[in-house]
Amino acid sequence: MRISTPGRICFFGEHQDYLGLPVIAAAISRRISVDGGYRDDQKVILHLPDLGTQEAFSLDTTFPYVKPRDYFRSTINVVKRKGLTFSKGFEATIHGNIPINSGTSSSSALIVSWAKFLDQLSDKPLNFSKKELGEIANAAEVLEFGEPGGMMDNYSTAIGNVIYLESTPVIKVEALTPKLGTFVLGDSLEPKDTLGIIARCRYGMEDVIRIVTDYDPSFSIFTTPIEKVSDYKSILSADQLGLLKANIEDRDILVEGKALLIDSAEDHASQHFDKQFGGLLYKHYENLRDHKRTSTPKIERMMNAALGAGALGGKINGSGGGGCMFAYAPTHAEEVAAAIEREGGKSYIITVDEGTRVEG
Repeated sequence: MRISTPGRICFFGEHQDYLGLPVIAAAISRRISVDGGYRDDQKVILHLPDLGTQEAFSLDTTFPYVKPRDYFRSTINVVKRKGLTFSKGFEATIHGNIPINSGTSSSSALIVSWAKFLDQLSDKPLNFSKKELGEIANAAEVLEFGEPGGMMDNYSTAIGNVIYLESTPVIKVEALTPKLGTFVLGDSLEPKDTLGIIARCRYGMEDVIRIVTDYDPSFSIFTTPIEKVSDYKSILSADQLGLLKANIEDRDILVEGKALLIDSAEDHASQHFDKQFGGLLYKHYENLRDHKRTSTPKIERMMNAALGAGALGGKINGSGGGGCMFAYAPTHAEEVAAAIEREGGKSYIITVDEGTRVEG
């Protein structure tokens, strides 16, 4: 059995899903596969040639966890709770071409592939839907370890293509089918500062929301208009005010972006669409760079080089402080990729791709 799952990029709503705001994300044409079958014993042996290592354990010893982010064991525990049983172990090889640790959800793609593999090779497969696989992956990656992440990574890699995801008041996933050209993914090769960025973008913003709501009980991150932000100048520092303004602007950019993507699905994408879409991505990037401070000088150079080579817009992707950016380049993709490489990044020309799938 061979299962593969894509990585993902976030179009709109970066650093907003954990505030309860929606996101729009897209699966990309770089994937992680789990390829293997049954053993005659209870052992699970996983070969990880990309990392030059392997993992081995028994189906009887999946708890307690033996290391941080012990995803292979946690996924087994989550699917067992869902009702799967296993009378035989497995041996599989895991291979991928998604940049690792760079904000493109390689870990979520891995867990979704592993969850689907486990379902298919269980004693009585439950044939989880793609949405259910997203839920399982979120439980195995985030909930089992008390991590601070949202749900975007898990749902977007499982479901694929472009999705709109709401998590408040209830989870709502909507598939979008825009007609999009090529993108260029640029890996800065700088390690991400996930925890540092989360401290600012999540916990810092939660503090701002508390301060503002105490002062004005009618305030809502979901509905308060951007014009009202200036009312809170007296109670917030300039830094906090910038963070609040950026989050409300990014909320509104997503609404505009969603309408644009829906329109493009109904009508053939045009140069006008491409420029509007690229412009919205870049507006989101400016807020991430200037107020949420998720960019780096190197990523800024890569972005400027991409725009200079013909990209129509782009943004930093993932938690930030390093990792990846991407540029929208429906034309001149090769030139954009070369420009990113000249700034010291590693580039990949990518397209939107389908979600998790059985390949054999």
